[in-house]
Amino acid sequence: MDRLSLVLVIIGALNWLLVGLFQFDLVASLFGGRDALLSRIIYTIVGIAGAYCISFLFRERETKAKV
Repeated sequence: MDRLSLVLVIIGALNWLLVGLFQFDLVASLFGGRDALLSRIIYTIVGIAGAYCISFLFRERETKAKV
């Protein structure tokens, strides 16, 4: 679940990079426009993944024992 959420957040971040640099929304262009149902579903899933990734900030780091 953690990796899937992180991948979705990275995809969302790259999409925002394209919007910021080139005013090009890849999700909207692939799925029928910014207001299309499928685009809104993708935005929602990426947003939920981002909210889930907030929990990464509050987790204890796992330390691996040196052998």
